[in-house]
Amino acid sequence: MIKAAIVGCGKIADDHAWAISLIPDAEIVGVCDKEELMARQLYERFKIKRYFRNIHDMLDVTRPDVVHITTPPQSHFEIGKICLDAGCHAYIEKPFTLNSYDADQLIQLAKQKELKLTVGTDEQYTHVAISMRKLIEDGYLGCPPVHMEAYYCYDLGDERYARSFLANKTHWVRSLPGQLMHNIISHGIAKIAEYLPGDNISVIAHGFTSEFLKRIGENDLIDELRVIINDHNQTTAYFTFSTQMRPLLREFRIYGSKNGLIINQEHHSLIKVPGTSHKSYKNKLIPLNYYAKQYRKNMMTNIRLFLKRDFHMKSGLKRLIELFYRSVSVNSPLPISYGEILLTTKIMDSIFAQVYRNANPD
Repeated sequence: MIKAAIVGCGKIADDHAWAISLIPDAEIVGVCDKEELMARQLYERFKIKRYFRNIHDMLDVTRPDVVHITTPPQSHFEIGKICLDAGCHAYIEKPFTLNSYDADQLIQLAKQKELKLTVGTDEQYTHVAISMRKLIEDGYLGCPPVHMEAYYCYDLGDERYARSFLANKTHWVRSLPGQLMHNIISHGIAKIAEYLPGDNISVIAHGFTSEFLKRIGENDLIDELRVIINDHNQTTAYFTFSTQMRPLLREFRIYGSKNGLIINQEHHSLIKVPGTSHKSYKNKLIPLNYYAKQYRKNMMTNIRLFLKRDFHMKSGLKRLIELFYRSVSVNSPLPISYGEILLTTKIMDSIFAQVYRNANPD
C-alpha cells in the first residue's frame, strides 16, 4: 500500500486526489494547505483521513511514502527538500522548480537519500503519447529524430475574462521568471526534451506581447513565443506558444530519416506520416485515403476508451502517478528520467533569459 499525501489544495490537487483514488493499493493519508479552509474542503470532498495547516505536522503524523506537491512553483524547491529530508518520495507538479540549478540540487539530494522524484508533465503519458513512444522505440522513424515541432496554446478568453484573469497584479504567476508562460510551457518543452539525443543544445527564443494584451493594458506580459532548439547531434526542434493563434493547438510532430509521427492532444489522435511518396497523380489520392483511414481508426479508439471509462481529461496524470508509484514500490525505472527533467528546465532557463532580456534591454 502506497500512503500518499498532498501539499497545496488548489484546483490541480483535485485532479491528483481523483487519480490517486482510482489506483489500487494507494490511499491519501493527509492533505495540507496553509489556508485551513482549502485543506478542509479537499479532506471533506475526497473523504481523506486527516488535514493539516503545517507540512511538518502532516509528515510527522501521517508518515506518507509519497508527497504530491501541488503548490505554486515558487515553493516547489523548499517543499521538495522538506519532503526528502523527511524520507518521502515526491511528485512535483510542473514546472519542477524555478530554474535548472534548483532542479539539479533537488535531484542530487534525492539520489543522496535514495529517494525518488518525478514531475507533473502528465501529457507524456496520455494514450497517444504512449503509442507514439512505442512506435519510436520499435524504429518507426528509422533513426534518432531529425526534427521535432511542438505547439502549445493557451486560451485567455475574451477581453472581459482576460481582464478579470489578469487583474491581480500580485498573483504568483507574475513573479515567476517566465511569468504566464512559465506555468504552461513545460508540457510542450518536455516532449522535445524526451527525444533530444543529447543535452548539448543551443536555444534561440523570440517572445512578444500580443496586440490583444496591449489592447487591455497588459504591456509587460509576454504571451507569444517562438523557439528554435538545436542539439549538436544534428537534431533540431521548433516550439511555439501562443494565446492568439487559432486553432488552439496542443500538437507534437517528430520526423526521422524514414517516417514521421504527429500527435494532437486536443483530438487525442496519433497519425503515422510515411516518408515515401507515390508517382504522378496517385500522390494526390492514395495518401489522403491513408490519412482518412487513420483518423477514422483514432475516432473508433476514442469511442472504445470512452465506453471503457478510460477517456478522462487527466488519464495521463493517473498513468504517470501509477508508474511513479510502481517505481517507488519495486524500484522500476522512473517514468520521466532526471535527464529529461534537467534538460526541460535548462531549455526554459535559456528561453526566459533571452525573452525577458530582449523585452527589457536596459
